[in-house]
Amino acid sequence: MDCKSYFTESTPKTPQIDFNQLSGELILSGKSIPENPAKIYEPALNWVKEYILEAKPITNLRLNLEYFNTSSLIWLSKILKTLKRIKEPDYILFVHLYMPVEDYDEMNEIDDIDDALTPVRDILQDAIPCVGIKLYGTNSRSEVIKDALVFV
Repeated sequence: MDCKSYFTESTPKTPQIDFNQLSGELILSGKSIPENPAKIYEPALNWVKEYILEAKPITNLRLNLEYFNTSSLIWLSKILKTLKRIKEPDYILFVHLYMPVEDYDEMNEIDDIDDALTPVRDILQDAIPCVGIKLYGTNSRSEVIKDALVFV
């Protein structure tokens, strides 16, 4: 397998997946409501399993998904669980979460942020690398309007 990059175009039901080993950028964007999620995510997960063997000092997992279903969430969890096994404790895994600015603005209380991030935090709690989670509020054109580093 060529671990340098993994790319798939988006469709109306599947996200664009753009993973780049050289930069450490792992981007999922669009919608994720596939009829067969294993067909979309299994090759991406296999690429991530190879990536962690030679991960970059900083890995950025960018989840810019407008919508995803439960079966997609299961596969995203598998990807996160694999990334948390990057073997270098001095390395950093940043998880970037994008959401509409309205949803971002509603999370003005620390408890709201904590509740929203509990599933991600639970997955990453025993991670080997350092972990940071960054939230972004986006407008209708998917441009970042606001951002906050909420957990390291």
